[in-house]
Amino acid sequence: MKLIHRHRSSLILLILMMTWSWLQADETKWIAVGQLHDWFSNGGSEIEVGRRHLIPDQQDGLQWPAQFRYQDVKAAKALWIGATNYPDPISGQTYTAKVVHVGPRVLNELSEFMPQDFRLLARYDHPLVYVDGLPASDMDYLDLVDEVNPDLPADRVLVNTVNTSLGITMTRKIYAYSRPGFDNFYIYVYTFKNTGIYDLDGNTHSLTLDGVTFFWQERYAMTKEACAYGYYWMPQNATWGRNTMNDVIGENGQFGPGFTDPYRATISWHGRHSGWSGPGDNIGAPYWSKDGHLGASQFAGVMTIHVDTSPQDQSDDPYQPTSTPYPDSDGPYNSGNDHFDAVKMAEEYALMTSGHPALSHAEEVGDGNADQFGATGGGYSQGRGYGPYTMAPGDSIVIVTVEAVAGLSRKMHYIVGADWLSGAITNQAKDDLVMTGIDSLFQAYQRAQEIYDNQFQIVHEPPPPDQFTVTSGGDRIILEWSNSAESWPHFAGYRLYRAISVPDTAYELLAELGPGETRYEDRTAVRGFDYYYYVTTIDDGSTNDLHPGQPLESSLFYTRTNEPAYLRRPPGTRMDQIRVVPNPFNIRARDQQYGTDDGKDRIMFLNIPPVCTIRIFTERGDLVETIEHTDGSGDEVWNSITSYRQVVVSGLYIAHFETPEGDSHIEKFIIIR
Repeated sequence: MKLIHRHRSSLILLILMMTWSWLQADETKWIAVGQLHDWFSNGGSEIEVGRRHLIPDQQDGLQWPAQFRYQDVKAAKALWIGATNYPDPISGQTYTAKVVHVGPRVLNELSEFMPQDFRLLARYDHPLVYVDGLPASDMDYLDLVDEVNPDLPADRVLVNTVNTSLGITMTRKIYAYSRPGFDNFYIYVYTFKNTGIYDLDGNTHSLTLDGVTFFWQERYAMTKEACAYGYYWMPQNATWGRNTMNDVIGENGQFGPGFTDPYRATISWHGRHSGWSGPGDNIGAPYWSKDGHLGASQFAGVMTIHVDTSPQDQSDDPYQPTSTPYPDSDGPYNSGNDHFDAVKMAEEYALMTSGHPALSHAEEVGDGNADQFGATGGGYSQGRGYGPYTMAPGDSIVIVTVEAVAGLSRKMHYIVGADWLSGAITNQAKDDLVMTGIDSLFQAYQRAQEIYDNQFQIVHEPPPPDQFTVTSGGDRIILEWSNSAESWPHFAGYRLYRAISVPDTAYELLAELGPGETRYEDRTAVRGFDYYYYVTTIDDGSTNDLHPGQPLESSLFYTRTNEPAYLRRPPGTRMDQIRVVPNPFNIRARDQQYGTDDGKDRIMFLNIPPVCTIRIFTERGDLVETIEHTDGSGDEVWNSITSYRQVVVSGLYIAHFETPEGDSHIEKFIIIR
């Protein structure tokens, strides 16, 4: 009997695990054609660690500037829809308040937010990018285009339709642009329609819904680079936004001409933290123990562009949103949400319709440490509630917003941080420079408003070449691309850029070429280093409406390579030509060897035969690693890693080279760590 119970328990556990997997099995897509990269869920909003369900993804998405590593500022989002006095056809109960949820932690695609459509549309597909014959573009997995439509107003449009158990169907269209200057924001167009569809089977009700309220939450945490799953120089709880500041402007229609606030919007940034151990304060999160560069100068937020006054009146209601609370991110209403829990739904609806607090979160914190405000371990999210509406069957409400991330440029991160660390500028001057990021955020808001007013049309940059190929050679690296973009009006040529060691860094301009020039040989590459490239197209500057005369340039992300190219030495002709470089290897001389990034532990075997086996031994004869060299070149890389994936220690090492014909040679080398 115990055995039967044990099997029954195991079966129940398996069923529960499978059910949880189904509930969480959402599909995700990225928009990644400009400097703002983010992932989106087919469930209608993006829950905490919802992309891979891994704790290290606490900060995951809304990466800006995405050219660089660990620029994530998103921790969690939520969308709740509520109504009053709702006779639920599923439970048979009438709820004083009915609330359906996606996020910040719950996602139920079986009976609450039920995806129907999830497509990424593009004006043109991303190019084919190859390095030495291998696919070599992040776009191969970040830009999964479903349909190409050259008449789209935006470079990418994500279409997502979801039915809810409330009987309201949501369709969101997310517009994204790749043109520099327009690529740090997304415009969201939400259409909520009372279709009456309330389950996966398509059953419907014909109810007029009262008190309908749409409520979003954004939980930001600036940025992954400075926090626990990046380079970790800020206190751990900054990782989930404990010190994030949230401000609200333009409430109650008090925005625009004649008012102090230019927009109705939210603003979030990295606030002061009591756990800061460096000099001055942590505004901007300077890496004080190293080079001082700023790790979190970003500002993020949402501006409301348009909200229907009612289903019958599509004019903008300037008094929306009607509620802007700042809920406790770890509060009881932000987990375990249940669309059949009458008590909890009433509490949630009260939050959604709570109005505008007398002071915003940022005003409450003031000049204090944000992590010490309130009795919470998780910090605060920013809420936005729109409504209430009465929606008869077939009625719709449209809400348009823009989400943006902006701040100091990456170059300024290093300049300001270094000046602050050296004492060239004061701590207050550093703070003042960081806070100018608000102006950059407002600029993004303004451009999004203008795009909406212009039916989503902008002046576009030329498209990239539809193919880019990089080939490593013996004394040069060859770059070739198609001429597919040359039919673009006012086309003027190409620009080539190069980075050394890693792809997610600053690039130098390598060459500028005219129309018809689709090949370039990089003869300045140095043996032993990895090189990454991208090619852009430019016009003649006559169409630039922001900076007249300056050429419009295609986005770097379309052609940036993620696989290294490097000089390949011709094979050696004699075994006694073999050399180990550097010898000795000295960890303190990385700058003079192969750099401090991917090449920091690199040792090169040069002038080797085209095919050979390299065995590396310790001085006492222990085998450390075996390398099969088969690519026909005269060099091979070893990154000082043993066959057990451990970094080798200091000592004398012996490299034994053997060809298939039985010829062999020995070289000794020293490693100093």
